Amino acid sequence: MKYQTRKKALILLADGTIFYGKAVGDKDGTAFGEVCFNTGMTGYQEIFTDPSYFGQLMVTTNAHIGNYGTAAEEVESDSVKIAGLICRNFSYNYSRPEANMSLEDFLATNNLFAISDVDTRALVNYIRDNGAMNAVISTDVDNIEGLKKQLAEVPNMNGLELASKVSTQEPYFFGDESATYKVSALDIGIKKNILRNLAQRDCYIKVFPYNASFEDLAAFDPDGYFLSNGPGDPEPLTEAIETTKEILKSNKPLFGICLGHQVLALANSISTYKMHNGHRGINHPVKNLLTGKGEITSQNHGFSINKEETEANSNVEITHVHLNDHTVAGIKLKDKPVFSVQYHPEAGPGPNDAKYLFDQFVENMKN
Repeated sequence: MKYQTRKKALILLADGTIFYGKAVGDKDGTAFGEVCFNTGMTGYQEIFTDPSYFGQLMVTTNAHIGNYGTAAEEVESDSVKIAGLICRNFSYNYSRPEANMSLEDFLATNNLFAISDVDTRALVNYIRDNGAMNAVISTDVDNIEGLKKQLAEVPNMNGLELASKVSTQEPYFFGDESATYKVSALDIGIKKNILRNLAQRDCYIKVFPYNASFEDLAAFDPDGYFLSNGPGDPEPLTEAIETTKEILKSNKPLFGICLGHQVLALANSISTYKMHNGHRGINHPVKNLLTGKGEITSQNHGFSINKEETEANSNVEITHVHLNDHTVAGIKLKDKPVFSVQYHPEAGPGPNDAKYLFDQFVENMKN
């Protein structure tokens, strides 16, 4: 076996709880972040490169990670966005013709520290009971007190603005310039598969930085506006919230996903809150209240919008609910062609049950 003798490693949680494992490869390392888990059986490369996961230590509940390698086109952004990886069994070898690199080499290329041989079932059960919290993974197993001091200085995700860390710095275009529809997209952590889905539906997209003004977005003369997914707490995104309020005044179609959904809610005076441990996986059940149909969805969020305030808002209708905990999974405005969902209809990874939402957005622009 590769790396017969691997370095001991640990996971130290903010409450002092410790889990042990071994470093992936032969490197020393330390990484800090909020620990969270994803229940997906596949799609690890897309998960690791999803900007929504920026700054998080990812626990994969699937027992084997790395067994199908990595492929250059299966990324959701230009780099790995998680802070570190925690898994049970790490596969150094892979067996997929389409793959062009092992996961080990992919993580090394992106300078990402990972640990394996962890009792991830026990760790995930602990997070489920005690909630998501900051943690550190490290090979510095004899320096627990020093790690505790460093961990205490890591900012809490509650109140943390992260969109600026992952957003584009300059506007750029995506798709065919001669497409029928033009979309101005606010990048607060956008995934490539969202852009691909819009481009496949005859849209030409101009992607703007997180702090772009409404005037910036409107100058493209778009047929519709889009608010992307992204990391962190939505409430500090004051510029994006103000831009959204101006978009609503224009009465043009607007579609929001994940963090964009939360920003739309805040623009309608609906507050958000940090969840106990969030929704992260590719098999989350959602009910479409407009059709009565169930959908299996891909989800990745640690914040949610206030259900009571949404129900009390006379201008907002709840369109989707999460069937596990009955949180709000989708809303629409009653008097405008505006809607959003808390999950990821573009999948990448995940099921395609909700891709009709892109068609709905295009239909709104058509009308």
